[in-house]
Amino acid sequence: MTFSHDTEQALGTLVRLVNTMPGPNSQVDSLETLEELEKFVQEREFSAVDTLTDKDLAEVRDLRPLFAPVFTTDSDASAATMINAIIARGTSTPRLTNHDGHPWHIHYSRAGASLACRITVECGIALAQVISAGERERLRRCEAPDCDDALIDLSRNRSKRYCDARTCGNRLHVAAYRERRKASGE
Repeated sequence: MTFSHDTEQALGTLVRLVNTMPGPNSQVDSLETLEELEKFVQEREFSAVDTLTDKDLAEVRDLRPLFAPVFTTDSDASAATMINAIIARGTSTPRLTNHDGHPWHIHYSRAGASLACRITVECGIALAQVISAGERERLRRCEAPDCDDALIDLSRNRSKRYCDARTCGNRLHVAAYRERRKASGE
């Protein structure tokens, strides 16, 4: 199953947002300053964002612990409960738009909404689409032993096991290769 461009964009934004949190294997918070928030907004290609403030930073940071458990829940029902609570925090006013050279697509937040409201609604709806499509297992955490980053598996066969941010898969494959060579006496 493939999702629409805007759904995949929102899911990518969500993964990036959740992965800014410090975790068990990394105590680094990569969303502590306005500059980091501005970089996040630019990387995720948000359109029509006004000047960001400390309030925006605090509101966006507060979203992370709400979204993070969705990547570890083991049932559609618990995921749906979390997602419904998240979406209820925002103001949804669906509208069609074709900005910045993208084809027509739906924005679920109202024009002029705060960045946190936009993330809440857009990412919440994207998660709702994943759950309603019966694809919750595509939301997971990296399987590398020293990483717990969130990831969305958009591969056809649901085979993605490692995050992209830290090249976890490559590191583990190289380590396994070296171990095999060592075991065979090469």
